[in-house]
Amino acid sequence: MRVWMNGDLLDDPDAPAVAISDHGFTVGDGVFEAIKVLEARPFALTRHLERLARSAASLGLPPVDDAAVRRGVAAVLDGFGEPLGRLRITYTGGPSPLGSGRGDSPPTLVVAAAPMDVWPTTTSVVTVPWPRNERGALAGVKSTSYAENVVALAYADERGATEAVFANLQGHLCEGTGSNVFYVVDGQLRTPTLASGCLAGITRALLVEWCEVVEVDAPMAQVAEQADEIFLASTTRDAQAVLRWDDRDLPGPGPVTKTVQEEWRRREVDDLDP
Repeated sequence: MRVWMNGDLLDDPDAPAVAISDHGFTVGDGVFEAIKVLEARPFALTRHLERLARSAASLGLPPVDDAAVRRGVAAVLDGFGEPLGRLRITYTGGPSPLGSGRGDSPPTLVVAAAPMDVWPTTTSVVTVPWPRNERGALAGVKSTSYAENVVALAYADERGATEAVFANLQGHLCEGTGSNVFYVVDGQLRTPTLASGCLAGITRALLVEWCEVVEVDAPMAQVAEQADEIFLASTTRDAQAVLRWDDRDLPGPGPVTKTVQEEWRRREVDDLDP
């Protein structure tokens, strides 16, 4: 792993670097982006940095220095010899008093790059009993406050699944812990609207632009029981077919899912910053 922090490339990425009082560490006051790296080049970097800026603004953090982030990205990818990797950009409130209030120190900005394994082409998911709050302050924000996702993913793992899926307070399908959910009903490809409280995923946005996707909110139980095909979409998964949801087995990858996967592979190679 290679790490750049606040302007400098770290000699030892495992050495202590973040202050104990950093607000991202003490209370999860921060935002982040995970970005796929193909042959040492980041995919959709501009879109990710735009979302990072929106997330920071939603938390009331100082504006993100786009040029500084790009310098960090260039530094960690210089000489990066892996064919597939992942960037992690983390931006926090910086050193602060021990409490919820922020201090007056500058934010902490970290960019890290590491190799990444290819995800399996298929997966299984479970529904978790805890809803997403689509009206909450962090709805749709890619925040480092990820404990809810950690608990949900552990719940899924205990049941033999690799992803957990949330409904929102209305009982509508929302999202996974780190993925958007797409599904097919009567040949029509659908995904929840952003009003559902789901993250405005970069892969989600590109699929909506590239494929014929209907954005609609529907009851979770209806989707789980009636969908002919289901797949997850994220920066690291691309489009991953779901073959089992709770106790229901699904055939797959189905024809619509395969078409989406083929379209993604073609477009991804054509333009690394769409």
